Amino acid sequence: MGKIQIRHSTPDDLPTILALIEDGRQIMRSDGNLHQWSGNSPSVDLIIKDIENRYSYLCIEGGKAIGTFAFIPGPDPTYLKIYEGTWLETKSPYYVIHRMASTPESHGVFSAAMDYCFQVTNNIRIDTHRDNHIMQHNLIKHGFQYCGIIYLLNGDERLAYQRFI
Repeated sequence: MGKIQIRHSTPDDLPTILALIEDGRQIMRSDGNLHQWSGNSPSVDLIIKDIENRYSYLCIEGGKAIGTFAFIPGPDPTYLKIYEGTWLETKSPYYVIHRMASTPESHGVFSAAMDYCFQVTNNIRIDTHRDNHIMQHNLIKHGFQYCGIIYLLNGDERLAYQRFI
């Protein structure tokens, strides 16, 4: 396959993003992560807001969308308090990556997204569900360090990671 290209999502991409989110949900379920992205999470309204704010991205390979993610400048309100640990770096501005998903057959989406994002910033924070072993593996593989636990606005626990270079 060719090199993965990253581009901003547009309103016309909403059905594609929703399909990629569903692919991501199915990948998580098949790996034993039964609770993350349950119900209507992430909501269509949140994805539309990501697109409108130019935080939503598509990963394109061979003319086909194979992945999506949101790349959002901080501060993130859920990252103000971290428990059972500490952020690696707290003085510099940071970005957050949320809502990453890909097709089951695609490879290299996480790496391509990280390459793109680290061209924009040297400080990225990500959180993930305790049962999302695929994401945890990718984070460690790409130099992120586990920092502690954060809680989403709805009270759900997440494992928090940061990479500062």
